[in-house]
Amino acid sequence: MSEERKLAVLRAIVEDYVQTREPVGSKALVERHALGVSPATIRNDMASLEEEGLIAQPHTSAGRIPTDKGYRLFVDRLSTVKPLSSPEKKAIQTLLDGAIDLDDVVDRTVRLLAQLTHQVAVVQYPSLTRSTVRHVELVPLGGGRLLVVLITNTGRVEQRFVDVGHDPAEAVLTELRNRLNGAVAGRRLTEVQGLVEELPAGFAAEERPLVRVVLDALEDTLAVEREERIVLAGTANLARAGTDFVGSIGPVLEALEEQVVLLKLLTEMAADTGGIGVRIGREHQHVGLYETAVVASGYGGEGEVVARLGVLGPTRMDYPTTIAAVRAVARYVSRILAS
Repeated sequence: MSEERKLAVLRAIVEDYVQTREPVGSKALVERHALGVSPATIRNDMASLEEEGLIAQPHTSAGRIPTDKGYRLFVDRLSTVKPLSSPEKKAIQTLLDGAIDLDDVVDRTVRLLAQLTHQVAVVQYPSLTRSTVRHVELVPLGGGRLLVVLITNTGRVEQRFVDVGHDPAEAVLTELRNRLNGAVAGRRLTEVQGLVEELPAGFAAEERPLVRVVLDALEDTLAVEREERIVLAGTANLARAGTDFVGSIGPVLEALEEQVVLLKLLTEMAADTGGIGVRIGREHQHVGLYETAVVASGYGGEGEVVARLGVLGPTRMDYPTTIAAVRAVARYVSRILAS
């Protein structure tokens, strides 16, 4: 059996099983696919694939279904990822272009992914610890009040109102704004505190209380959102795929409720690959996810991955379409964050 024909037969079995949910027999393969060989040859090929552990026979059927190992080979040998249709691309653009801030981007992204893939969508929030400073702005409000604004490369905007007791001279504010941005712009948020420690020493004694109040507000901002967060949508899609799970979907739902499980999974997948990652069945560390597949991609602004997004569903998944959707959404979100 040639390697090419083996892949062709496996590909046909995966595609038919994903589409029909029914175990696939040799007769159906001959009728639906132009494999260019006799039914007897296909039966031999299927026997060979079964010996290699790439397909298996459910005890109630004469047909075969892909195993985790079979899906893995199918995914690894994908020569083309099905491109999204024009309406799908338009839907991504229309929905995400209307987002007003990072929270809205995350909320729209997770709903969009669930709609496009009919799976559970997972979006990891960009945490401030992985972000960099785009700009710090100081806005005088009058009455001795000042607004300190921190803008990150992920589009997050954090604001703090501070009372400095008097209205600072514009020249002092300009100097402080310039020195602040000179010290921290483009640097990781985790580095900011160390970079601004010496800043007050560069100002006149009477201006130092103002500088310290601003730096305290900045430090307060950096302490927020340090915890990792994940947003989910489309959990109901799992119930519709209930027959794809041998047992109950309870263990899957329990794993989804434990954010630490999903965060660990996304972190592990980030180590696998910088691009699209796919985990199938027992490749998962968590037993509750043994009957699921996860397709995930990194996203971020300015060419740097700051978090991951993806979808989770049964192993009987339309991998080419799902990979295309996750890739397209990740790229679009990255473009928004970089703009």
